[in-house]
Amino acid sequence: MIGRLSGLLLEKNPPQLLVDCNGVGYEVGVSMSTFYNLPGLGEKVVLLTHQIVREDAQLLYGFGTAEERTVFRQLIKITGIGARMALSILSGMSVPELAQAITMQESGRLTKVPGIGKKTAERLLLELKGKLGADLGAAGGAVLADSGADILNALLALGYSDKEAMLALKQVPAGTGVSDGIKLALRALSKG
Repeated sequence: MIGRLSGLLLEKNPPQLLVDCNGVGYEVGVSMSTFYNLPGLGEKVVLLTHQIVREDAQLLYGFGTAEERTVFRQLIKITGIGARMALSILSGMSVPELAQAITMQESGRLTKVPGIGKKTAERLLLELKGKLGADLGAAGGAVLADSGADILNALLALGYSDKEAMLALKQVPAGTGVSDGIKLALRALSKG
């Protein structure tokens, strides 16, 4: 099993990379979040990897962080979620955003990822609850009470992006009521 690659970045053709490791070129599939954090062509790159061996292919997937690789491995364990779908999920939202969506059980945020329908989103929430949300949600920022989900949904309904809404939500103290929380979040958004 190949667990890590260190070498020169030869090609970048999203979502594929070609990494030269002492004369051997490895084709590696990466998520867009990893892709955007890559160095320039010809520069040294280090990727954590996950290798999948199938009857017809040997596939290598690369990740910039250990958390992203861990989430990828959790995702591909779920029935109906293959490696490409897992990369698509990790390309559509960051690990903390995914953990937040799972913690707050928000299938609507998952269905915004191309290829994820309502049933798949609900299966992800069910399968990953307790495995991903609690651990990485705490690492990714504030894990809010039930009112946090209501405040976030209100901001999204008002037309703010996921990123803007999450940043504003971090400005709201835990335990704040829904109406006060929305007011505080809107104040934070108007200042930004």
